Amino acid sequence: MAKYYIQSGSAKMVLDCEDADRASLWFIHRAMESVSSVYEDETLEESRKLDTAIVESLIDLGATIDISEQGFDREDSDKQDTLDVIMYWHQLMIALSRLPK
Repeated sequence: MAKYYIQSGSAKMVLDCEDADRASLWFIHRAMESVSSVYEDETLEESRKLDTAIVESLIDLGATIDISEQGFDREDSDKQDTLDVIMYWHQLMIALSRLPK
């Protein structure tokens, strides 16, 4: 596994992951821990869950997620759109919430 230095807005994290995509997804999951409980609320519509996730992300995260194997604040870091990763995370959370309990 590779070590990834990931940052967005004021959030920074170092993760060991198989690849950069998994690292960015785990970064978002960790950043969204305070929101994840809304996905357990069966009375809340999926669109409201997504709205909550997006609003929460605006507090600490920037428009892009910077990923590097070299360190933080690198000009040559890979960039991913934060909203794209949040949308993917949201889809996974919805799928998990639909699993039988």
